Amino acid sequence: MSDRIPERADIPEKSRWSINDIYKNDELWEDDYKKAMGYAEKIAGFKGKLCSSAEDLLDYCRLDDELTVLLDKLINYSQRKSDEDTRVSKYQDMSNRLGMLYVTLSDAAAFAAPEILSVSDETLSGFFEDDPELKLYKRAIERIRIKRGHILSENEEKILALAGEMTESPDTIFSMFNDADLTFPDAVDKDGNVHQVTHESHVAYMRSSDRVLRKSSFESVHQTYGKFKNTCAATLSSQIKSLVFNARARKYTSTLEAALSANEVDTEVYRRLIKSVRENLEPLHRYIKIHKKALGTDEFHAYDLSAPCVKDIDLKIPFEKAVEEVYASLEPMGGEYRAIFKKAIDERWIDVYENVGKRSGAYSAGARIHPFVLLNHKDTLNCEFTLAHEMGHAIHSYLSNKTQPVVYSDYVIFVAEVASTCNESLLMRHLLKNCSDKKLRAYLVNHFLEQFRTTFYRQAMFAEFELAINEIVENGGSLTADKLCEMYHQLNVDYYGEDFIVDSELDVEWARIPHFYYNYYVYQYATGFLAAIALSERILNEGASAVKDYIGFLSGGCSKDPISLLKDAGVDMTSEEPAKNAMKLFNLLLDEMSDLIG
Repeated sequence: MSDRIPERADIPEKSRWSINDIYKNDELWEDDYKKAMGYAEKIAGFKGKLCSSAEDLLDYCRLDDELTVLLDKLINYSQRKSDEDTRVSKYQDMSNRLGMLYVTLSDAAAFAAPEILSVSDETLSGFFEDDPELKLYKRAIERIRIKRGHILSENEEKILALAGEMTESPDTIFSMFNDADLTFPDAVDKDGNVHQVTHESHVAYMRSSDRVLRKSSFESVHQTYGKFKNTCAATLSSQIKSLVFNARARKYTSTLEAALSANEVDTEVYRRLIKSVRENLEPLHRYIKIHKKALGTDEFHAYDLSAPCVKDIDLKIPFEKAVEEVYASLEPMGGEYRAIFKKAIDERWIDVYENVGKRSGAYSAGARIHPFVLLNHKDTLNCEFTLAHEMGHAIHSYLSNKTQPVVYSDYVIFVAEVASTCNESLLMRHLLKNCSDKKLRAYLVNHFLEQFRTTFYRQAMFAEFELAINEIVENGGSLTADKLCEMYHQLNVDYYGEDFIVDSELDVEWARIPHFYYNYYVYQYATGFLAAIALSERILNEGASAVKDYIGFLSGGCSKDPISLLKDAGVDMTSEEPAKNAMKLFNLLLDEMSDLIG
């Protein structure tokens, strides 16, 4: 038996995203690329003028909007095409050229922030009175001015802009290594059948009831990364050094402050998350005990974590069925929300199946013409939830782009994972509500518990690891492969408890996590999960009024800071309530799971 991955050309058109909605062909992209290059001269034409009049400042802001729209098209076409097949050098080259374009444009605009900072409060107030149309950009201008201590001189800003391509290199290197170059040995199941191991198939194998296949795939993946652990450590170390360089150049006290300030989030939110998780590890340890008992194994390893607690249930969920069930689960959200979901399916916003060379994982890219969603669907329950997750992102982007002016249409990362996880929560509630079979219900409750483990606990563990490696470099230390493995080993011991065996292969898992190159991204999965649980509960309990507030949140872009947007939707992320409420639900699910499996 073999399960080979198809080439791109073998995927039906209906299952591929409609990339030609951006450009009909590569030549049109090249035309706009040349047009974008011309913006460097247009930007430079404003040098020395931003302090002179409201008209000049307004014209500059409008020019920035024009460029934002143009770059949105350029980057989405080149990156989406590159992700279709990462082996195609043409689209890698287009993406690389865009990186150089960004450096050129950033260099040309290096004067802008220092000039805006040099305008006195009195003069700026006068500008807003002189030209009411400039008031549209007031919040954007104030967000620049509030960073007064972190905006440098024009020449220093130029240096940082020129360094931009180098500081982004670790992520590029890891992506090429991980998606284009790395291959894994085949895995073998209990009957001796051979299975191709890829990033996507490995995820599916980890959910198999065949323990031999799970272990074989686990060893295939992690032993392969282990062979390159020194290269991976050097790449990750370079990433952290880049973050430290940028943070210190901009006079932040830490990389954490630099990253979170960009989203208007206080560092205490990050540290409170880690503290809350550390104080609530006992329920996770209890879950491991329940899971181990359900599997009936003497030992519980990492390759057992995602195995279903309930045996003899092999759900096959083709993409078409997943679409039907996710659509049905969104009924509490009302007609407007569900119409956007249907539009996405009908107009091919989604690239559904894995092909050779395709980027691993899943994402939603919020292009202005419409979002593009990358999946690698495998007919599993997890993939059904991935569809719900990514469509949450897509609808968020669609509403934000549709509602907000260009300058405020791109919501900040802190709120990005709320909409996605809220969709997942609504899907789970829908499936449980319509499930009368005891065994299937246990399977679904297990999946819900896994959402808590993977989205709350696991991402918080990643966040703790990310903070620790940044602090090591900030304090003058180095990140060797052995040190990274040692740190990661201890975190797994702490988080999963005494019933969990931390195999040596697991120690190198840090090497395969792309999110460690995203600059403090992972914590937002956990905070987003907490917010989403609270918001989905409100939507189900309060109905139309809660939906109205939630749609307002999704339509808000960055018109307000993220904490305020979430408060308007009904959840306060500066308090301990979201974590307390989520833990209450987690413990209730543990009780039910314990009763269901006996």
